[in-house]
Amino acid sequence: MKEYDDPVEVRRGEAEDPEQFLWRGRLWKVRAVLAHGVGTGPRWQAAVPGHDAAPAQPGPSPETSAARELWRVEAGRGMAGSVRLVDGAEPEGLGVFDLSFDRTDGRWQLVGCQD
Repeated sequence: MKEYDDPVEVRRGEAEDPEQFLWRGRLWKVRAVLAHGVGTGPRWQAAVPGHDAAPAQPGPSPETSAARELWRVEAGRGMAGSVRLVDGAEPEGLGVFDLSFDRTDGRWQLVGCQD
């Protein structure tokens, strides 16, 4: 998983989960929520299957952790039916993304991407 700290615009669905997000001028449609949690650091890394946990570092205060929601989502560009296969293998424009929502200031960040 490659780490980022990029602002994103997110549209939430009826269940308040991310439904779409705009990152670097491209619209991504969420196809599945793979994980959802509150907090950051080693606890989040351990809770998400497939996350390559980095060495433990001092985490944020409990107040900061509780103020941050994190989602791991699978998303693709464009409409769900418009994804084409590249060389008969993986769909082009499909990836796994970690999105963070800071409840204190209402900002969304893309914090990780595996595509």
